[in-house]
Amino acid sequence: MTQKTFLDSVYEVSGADETIAIYDKWSASYDKEVAENGYATPGRVARALAQVTSKSASILDYGCGTGLSGLALKTAGFTQVHGADPSPEMLDGAAQKQVYDSLTLLDLDKGPPFALGQFDVIAAIGVLGAGAAPAPVFDLLFDLLAPGNLFAFSFNDHTLEQDGFASRVTDAVTSQTANIVFQGYGDHLPGMDMNSMVYVLQRR
Repeated sequence: MTQKTFLDSVYEVSGADETIAIYDKWSASYDKEVAENGYATPGRVARALAQVTSKSASILDYGCGTGLSGLALKTAGFTQVHGADPSPEMLDGAAQKQVYDSLTLLDLDKGPPFALGQFDVIAAIGVLGAGAAPAPVFDLLFDLLAPGNLFAFSFNDHTLEQDGFASRVTDAVTSQTANIVFQGYGDHLPGMDMNSMVYVLQRR
């Protein structure tokens, strides 16, 4: 029998405590496991942002995990990247990459400890969806944006099939609270035959 990987298991967890626990356990092997499956979304989001904003923009990498998304942002040329994550073990991995100007341990019971408009860009790369942050986190992050700020995020195939995620993008656009400045569908974890939709919204 083939042993179940974290990538197989993560989409089955529910609730903040379970999610943090599995990511703490996964932290030591996370980079290797996702690399073996060709994890492409961090690079795709970073390249999308590079098309629509300045490389000097201040970016919050929300749910930064072990720092793969921060590394992608720095590789794309961004100079001000701050990370935040609820998993202490994942944050240890992020610190080792030395790509963040600051790292914040999130307390999910208290909400994001950031001010309105504190960052030019909030990125949630591979964060929103099954096995990670529930749909209301979209609202928490969107509410931290001042007019003109950008929200860069991804929905993988699992997430696109769930209620409450893609509809939030539609609602933001139809209510004229945001414009879509980038949208593209492509590789997420090609080793698992999984894609993702990458979005960049601008708050109006």
